[in-house]
Parts: sequence; structure tokens; C-alpha cells
Amino acid sequence: MNVLEAIQGRRAVRAYEPRRVEKEVVERLLRAAVHAPSAMNAQPWLFAVIQDKARLARLSDRAKAMLLESADPKTRHYGPMLREPSFNVFYDAGTLVAIGAAARGTYTDADCWLAAEALMLAAYDAGLGTCPIGFAVPVLNAPDVKRELGFPDTGVVVAPIIVGYPAATPAEVPRGEPRVVSWST
Repeated sequence: MNVLEAIQGRRAVRAYEPRRVEKEVVERLLRAAVHAPSAMNAQPWLFAVIQDKARLARLSDRAKAMLLESADPKTRHYGPMLREPSFNVFYDAGTLVAIGAAARGTYTDADCWLAAEALMLAAYDAGLGTCPIGFAVPVLNAPDVKRELGFPDTGVVVAPIIVGYPAATPAEVPRGEPRVVSWST
């Protein structure tokens, strides 16, 4: 598969088979992630991998409760879904890779998202599905959860990415043309 095929073919997967992604495969994805560019080659990335379904379910329940308490208008839009007991913010994927840094700096968020994209493209190439889970950011940055994940108190989880074997191939999402606002020559 070439790079453009991976970029154009990768989709946000929200339905997974129950089988676990093998440790060796996750390790390959992490090695791909650290090949992402980083500002001034700082390579600030920290990774926490969770493959315990019960732990993911507990984190999902806590994330839903935190989101329902939030004043964010976007979160209110998702209220009915978040109140549904069977809804899991991790879509029952068997693996969560939380990408973050030991401390937030000017470029750490961008660096973490670049690593996340590299991981997601490598996963697609390996026949896996992925999806960034913004709903998980607040719970993963709760002090007790950060400690549980091995992140320092000063650390930050930026990019939670679920990984698994897709139960189905998601439909293509139409993309618009680039909106170029200026082009100086």
C-alpha cells in the first residue's frame, strides 16, 4: 500500500470484532508513531496501552459521567447517546493507545497528534481500524487516571486512539476540495 492509499483509505472505525490486537502488532504501531515529525526533534511522546476490557468499560462510564456534567454545548448535543448505558465511548475496541507527553509545551499537542496519525496509518496498513476518542480526554487527564496510566502529575494525555479489528468497513466520507485562502508566488 502506498502512502496516498493509506491516507485516503483510513476511516474512523466504530465497530470492532472481539479479538485482541496482539502485543507485537501494537509494538509495531508504537514504533511507527515515534517516526512522526516533532518540533525541534523533541520527541515528547509517552504512550499508555490499555487492553483490559473491564478497565476500558470503567473508564468509558466515568468519561460519560464527566461529559454529562460538562457545560460544553457540543457535549449537550450528545447527551442522549451518553446517557445510554450500553454506549461505550471506546466502541468496545479491545485496545486504547493514549498518546501524551510528560508536560504540555508549545508544540506537544501537535507532536502527539502527528504521532497519532502515523500510528493510525500504520494500523490501517496492518488491516486494523482506529478512531480518535475525544470523549476520553477529560477522564484520561484526571489526576488519579494519569497516575494509573503511568503519566507524571505534570503530564497530559492528548490523543486517545482506539485500535482493533474492524467488524465492517466504514463507508467513505466525502471530502471537499482544499479551501485555499491565499497563494503567494
